[in-house]
Amino acid sequence: MQRFTHMYESLDASTSTNDKVHALVAYFSSAPQPDAAWAAWILTGGRIKRAISHTDLRLALHEATNLPAWLIDESYEAVGDLSETISLLLPDDAAGEPIGLAEAMETIIAPMRTMSSERKREVLRTAWKRLPSEQRFVFHKLISGSFRVGVSRTLAVRALAQVAKIDQAEMAHRVMGTWEPTPAAYAQLFAPQHADQRGAKPYPFYLASPLEHAIESLGDVSVWQAEWKWDGIRAQVIRRYGRTTIWSRGEDMLSDRFTDLTNVLDALPDGCVLDGEILAWEPGNDRPLPFGDLQLRIGKTSQPKHNELLFVDTPVRFVAYDILELAGVDMRSRSLQTRRDELARIISNLNAAATIVLSPVIAFESWQQLSTLRESSRARGVEGIMLKRLDSQYGTGRQRGDWWKWKIDPFTIDAVLIAAQPGSGRRASVYTDYTFAVWTGDKPGTGELVTIAKAYSGLTDAEIDRVDAFIRSNTTSRHGPVRGVRPTMVFELAFEGLQDSSRHKSGVALRFPRINRIRDDKTADQADTVASVRVLMRLQADRS
Repeated sequence: MQRFTHMYESLDASTSTNDKVHALVAYFSSAPQPDAAWAAWILTGGRIKRAISHTDLRLALHEATNLPAWLIDESYEAVGDLSETISLLLPDDAAGEPIGLAEAMETIIAPMRTMSSERKREVLRTAWKRLPSEQRFVFHKLISGSFRVGVSRTLAVRALAQVAKIDQAEMAHRVMGTWEPTPAAYAQLFAPQHADQRGAKPYPFYLASPLEHAIESLGDVSVWQAEWKWDGIRAQVIRRYGRTTIWSRGEDMLSDRFTDLTNVLDALPDGCVLDGEILAWEPGNDRPLPFGDLQLRIGKTSQPKHNELLFVDTPVRFVAYDILELAGVDMRSRSLQTRRDELARIISNLNAAATIVLSPVIAFESWQQLSTLRESSRARGVEGIMLKRLDSQYGTGRQRGDWWKWKIDPFTIDAVLIAAQPGSGRRASVYTDYTFAVWTGDKPGTGELVTIAKAYSGLTDAEIDRVDAFIRSNTTSRHGPVRGVRPTMVFELAFEGLQDSSRHKSGVALRFPRINRIRDDKTADQADTVASVRVLMRLQADRS
């Protein structure tokens, strides 16, 4: 844990990309292979499941220190981060053999998940005796499933590529998909690798950048391809060695959740990888169903017989817009035009038009004409337009210049801030996670305020400080880390869509909510109502 903690502190203390990469390279060059394997897995997106609850963490601290519960809670309130609070309150009396990262993950954290609460606390108190104070903080983050560090997956891949002395894009491909954090798997990241070792691994996804400047700045329209921006699940379909797998952009394997789709995709030629979108799509309809319909199937880890009706009620379609591999050959370095021609040929030979289709190209002769077409996006059930240079290669991650997404303007409502809680990491002592509400009455300012969304992005640092000061001086109640707030501050929230929800008291959920601006020009009794929000839902449905 000592090396891993030192790396964590170096990453957290620096804002320099080069310094972060240097810290990562230093760690991967010197750490024992078992520890390095876990670090690589964590930093490239491995998800650590929580092994112990906050309640048990606080109780273990009480048992180890005899500090009263009220003092622990007050300290937590002041610090804003439970991992840091416990590290500060425990005596710095570590002794005995140090704990390595692999040992912590494999012999403490993993077994802890199946233990009784009493046994968890006993194991935790034993671990504390072997961990110095600075290492306990990182250890608590790992066991509570809240580990975050100020480094992107891209930087971790860059560092691993430097240590391995291979191309960064190749390393990005090697860490994709499911792999175990073992010394053997870690060694494989650095070993010579051939096409026949790819197995079911997806390629790194190429991501478009938001178009934030005038469309005319892209120049000659003839060098660009325009497509609709679909609102579904971005996925790669991989057909290798007689097996079909489907991977989401979040690196979840979806094959078992869409077996009806997989069965049709088995007809793809071997050594073929397609990039596209999974959409809920009613047969005979000329547009996709809302994303909320697709969500009915996303959460299913399997499709047993009693879910067969779900196939009928929510059929899916794969809309393909790129081919990354053909006959086992990596196609990503070829032009979009070449890849598109090969993709069209593959799709036309499938005879499965109801399930897998080619993403249509939008015909346009001027940017003004394309702008007019973009205005019809919601009526078509899409989010806007994708723009891709015809000579572009298929890149890795988000690269500006060749692929742009030109989304339609989001929906907006005005909502009242009613609660907040601290963020995490550097914002652990600042109130950055906000709960918003709208009115239940027929008119703004009537009835009661009911929750409709939580949001934490969209404000500048200066605005966050301003809101934090408001929350501290207008607190009306406390529930653990959450503060109820006097409902006087209004915010404009932007979002992509709406759907019915049993989770929010308003009965409505916003899709991808974020803060657009603080509405200093409005008072709380001018905020929106549930009724006005449902008008937007009807508008959305009408356009569907």
